[in-house]
Amino acid sequence: MQYIKTKYLGPTNHRGSRVKAVTSYGETSVTMSWDIALDSFENHKAVALALISKLDWGGERYYAGGSNTGYVFVAGHGFTSFVNPNATENEH
Repeated sequence: MQYIKTKYLGPTNHRGSRVKAVTSYGETSVTMSWDIALDSFENHKAVALALISKLDWGGERYYAGGSNTGYVFVAGHGFTSFVNPNATENEH
């Protein structure tokens, strides 16, 4: 199963802030300028959707979760959800 990883790229002397999406195998990516009109998640979602479109991936529902560098997006094909019994009440 492939997934999409996104990552914030801070500004440099020559470019403004950007966000990058790459497939889990690292073969294909899309980089977009950071849109200040959007919040952080919406910027990451926008670049993930651009990569999904570029790859012509199907799937009507995608799930997102935070990572240490951005977000991970996975197509939802019959996922079973569950609650971590070890999580504290505030984490639910």
